[in-house]
Amino acid sequence: MSRNYLFKTLLIIQTIGLLVYTVAAYQKEGADLFSIFINNVVSSNWSGQFNLDFLCYLTLSGIWIMWRNKFSTRSILLGTSAMVLGIVLFAPYLLWVTNKENGDLKKALIGDR
Repeated sequence: MSRNYLFKTLLIIQTIGLLVYTVAAYQKEGADLFSIFINNVVSSNWSGQFNLDFLCYLTLSGIWIMWRNKFSTRSILLGTSAMVLGIVLFAPYLLWVTNKENGDLKKALIGDR
């Protein structure tokens, strides 16, 4: 069994699962994600709390991508995209980084720092 098999499998399942769910949500409700998201946050209920908490996670993941790649132009674009696309971009990025670093999670997390 390869190194980090379970981690890589989880990333693949998350990406595929969320892509399928996203297509279904788009077909049902259209592309009006941001107004729904903002309205939930403004409503001050548990749905809004969850969305705000999730936004914090998305922001941290985007900033981490930028930091790991020393705030290069490419990393800023990638990190900003990850803040919007979430796990659909973040999981494949982690999978790519893990493979690039030959399964060494320390190197995958901190890069060449």
